[in-house]
Amino acid sequence: MAALNPVVPELHRLLERDPQLATFKQDFERRYTVFHRILKNVEDNEGGLDKFTRSYQTFGIHRFVDGGLYCKEWAPGAEAVFLTGDFNNWNPFSHPYKKMDFGKWELFIPPGPDGVNPVSHGSKLKVVIRSRSGEIFYRISPWARYVARVGTNVTYEWIHWEPPTPYKRKHPIPKRPKSLRIYESHVGIASPEGKVASYKNFTHNVLPKVKDLGYNCIQLMAIMEHAYYASFGYQVTSYFAASSRYGPPDDLKELIDVAHSMGIIVLLDVVHSHASKNSEDGLNKFDGTDSAFFHSGPRGTHSLWDSRLFDYANWEVLRFLLSNLRWWIEEYGFDGFRFDGVSSMLYHHHGIGVGFSGDYNEYFGMQVDEDALAYLMMSNHMIHLLHPECITIAEDVSGMPALACPVMEGGGGFDYRLAMAIPDKWIRLLKEFKDEEWNMGDIVFTLTNRRHGEKYVTYAESHDQALVGDKTLAFWLMDAEMYTYMSIISPLTPVIDRGIQLHKMIRLITHALGGEGYLNFMGNEFGHPEWLDFPRRGNNESYHYARRQFHLANDQLLRYRFLNAFDRDMNKLEERCGWLASPQAYVSEKHESNKVIAFERANLLFIFNFHPSQSFTDYRMGVQIPGKYKIALDSDAPEYGGHNRLDHNTEFFTQEFSHNHRDNSVLQPNSQSESEGQFRGQQQKHHLEVYIPSRVAIVLENMDIAK
Repeated sequence: MAALNPVVPELHRLLERDPQLATFKQDFERRYTVFHRILKNVEDNEGGLDKFTRSYQTFGIHRFVDGGLYCKEWAPGAEAVFLTGDFNNWNPFSHPYKKMDFGKWELFIPPGPDGVNPVSHGSKLKVVIRSRSGEIFYRISPWARYVARVGTNVTYEWIHWEPPTPYKRKHPIPKRPKSLRIYESHVGIASPEGKVASYKNFTHNVLPKVKDLGYNCIQLMAIMEHAYYASFGYQVTSYFAASSRYGPPDDLKELIDVAHSMGIIVLLDVVHSHASKNSEDGLNKFDGTDSAFFHSGPRGTHSLWDSRLFDYANWEVLRFLLSNLRWWIEEYGFDGFRFDGVSSMLYHHHGIGVGFSGDYNEYFGMQVDEDALAYLMMSNHMIHLLHPECITIAEDVSGMPALACPVMEGGGGFDYRLAMAIPDKWIRLLKEFKDEEWNMGDIVFTLTNRRHGEKYVTYAESHDQALVGDKTLAFWLMDAEMYTYMSIISPLTPVIDRGIQLHKMIRLITHALGGEGYLNFMGNEFGHPEWLDFPRRGNNESYHYARRQFHLANDQLLRYRFLNAFDRDMNKLEERCGWLASPQAYVSEKHESNKVIAFERANLLFIFNFHPSQSFTDYRMGVQIPGKYKIALDSDAPEYGGHNRLDHNTEFFTQEFSHNHRDNSVLQPNSQSESEGQFRGQQQKHHLEVYIPSRVAIVLENMDIAK
């Protein structure tokens, strides 16, 4: 019985942090049991986790030392399986596979004369499936390493990829960063030109920008091959193939290698939550049935995404998906993953028509797909066991407790989870409220409302907000005036001024208060105009909105450069001071009428005045650490498009006067003073007083500690 129901080794730690989860102790134990059973079966029946997750070395097509080929597929619904292609003049039945146990099929092709590979590099192949009803299907191997659209063909072709001189890595893998600053990127749109950009373009033109901006991580979207470009990469057709529309596989390997040389790690946006319904060039109906990799019937289809849903309880699906993760790490050098669509995986209802209120009962019980959850636990266990330097991030909108806690605690095992409520809060504020109606307490609550013991990646906006049908923060703030008033030669209108100032403030407070990692979608750092829309029938296949106009940030006559410079210096300050790797901030001020928020983190004092018109002199600020403070970052500086209302030579000295629960406070002498009655919060021992202009963010650094 002990073997059937193993003890969750460190569950007590999770329950100590959150005693309310004790009610669901049995759920955590049951989930861990499912995970443990899979792990034990792998060890007992597959030669261990290391061998099981390297199945890409045996499935698909592989060359022996003597030049012969070994071919292996899993097609449980097939009556017969054959290999055809250029190598046998497309004879569909000349090379039959031998049927093995458990729905597997294998084929050995002897070498040609003098050990020549019978299937040459670059030649086309197909797996031929004869179904039990006698139908013949031509399929691409699920393990295919390279597929491409040839000529005017609509569907993708499987191309045997075995270059004579494959790319060899030149640079060591960077250490795992303590502070994660992510530049979310799409290779195909990473150019101002109206076309699909290349891996080479990203390597030579985008990586230096990312480095200069101070990001230490790139998250690459739409890498796993997808037949439909406008799907943004979320309708995957070939799981082991890097998208050929950007270039050959070696170009992606070079991109990652060069990023590593710059100290930048690279994450893959992995889509294991669903798959494309394509059958001719996808996984769907590979063996002629509607099951195999997926659930059969309605359970196997996502009604909103019109895609197929994996059967995570199936042994061969586990082999396929776990090996897929390891393939991207070991073959291409990726440093981890952002798992897409985790909410859909976690629940049988896939989140469709469900609004999560935060009630713990929503996260436990029959609605949870524990097979999918066990797969995620297996994924994280495998990744962290075999590649402990790798990072995993969960995209979960539901708020599933313990998703980013260790598997040994009964958690999902992710290193981070996305703070998905934060961008929605900013959009709602900009859409529905006047500036003077913004609630400071509500903003602080949204930015700090995260589970203790789980790390969050915070962001003001991602690719979701950039897509057609929504607006970026810059477009919500400045809209049509961005077309005519972003030049420094044109007048600084109130709309543009407000937009530039709030754009900086929103991003800094999100960066500093919202989590333990930070994410930005490419181009949004400088307020990229308009929206993102891929070529499709609805827009006459236009690339006009499927590009990033990086040149806007380099033009000295345009105001985009101010936002770009602020984003760079914000990241550089975090790199130096490390607030993302520091404990959660202490918020000492959230004043509703003054619209002021202040907090301390990483020996820095962050001050935000969101008031649209009112500035404050001698504003008393409580601080914990006494000493001399100076301005480290000022959104009002002229190089950031500000109004230069602060003297950066000013030194702020703390006074031993308690204010807002802090032992010290800071003083900058000014001619006017405001009554203590205007400030909320209990008294703290030390304080300082600061001049805070309207719509400004200021970061003060303790110079005694900085020394």
